[in-house]
Amino acid sequence: MNLHMIRRLYATNEALHRRLWASIEQLTDEQFVQEVPYSIGSVRNHMVHLASVDQRWLNRVADQPLPDRLRYEDYPTKAAAREVWEEAQAQVRAVLATLTEVHLTRTLTFDIQRPNSSWPITITVAVWQVLMHVLNHGTDHRAQVLRLLHDFGAPTFEQDWMIHWWEAGR
Repeated sequence: MNLHMIRRLYATNEALHRRLWASIEQLTDEQFVQEVPYSIGSVRNHMVHLASVDQRWLNRVADQPLPDRLRYEDYPTKAAAREVWEEAQAQVRAVLATLTEVHLTRTLTFDIQRPNSSWPITITVAVWQVLMHVLNHGTDHRAQVLRLLHDFGAPTFEQDWMIHWWEAGR
């Protein structure tokens, strides 16, 4: 894993999330916050969760204090959730800009607390593993949101990375 690849993967992740936001904009604010009985609930919850998780993991990578988890109810509209997501993406880009190849193999040790479980656990991982986890997490939640958008009748799209790269290169 090299830094150039990591940055390219993150640029793709951000581009696909921006495309997701374009679809989300087709929802009303009521649809955006409507609870659904799957995963973490509403489209809003997914998007705020992504911003929160990205901020927390990238703070670990940057050796910064962990911010509090974002509370879904603090973002009652698409505009409010989009704003916090944009802030998180700016932070991601800023941290990625400071990394060197050496940073990728540095190890981090920290406790992870999982709500409603017997955790915390202590883990030791390389920075590149954290960065890949964040990408995978984003793909997972983007897929869940795409399904929710489909159920609301909003436009969806193919999120296959190879298709994105092929279309971007045309």
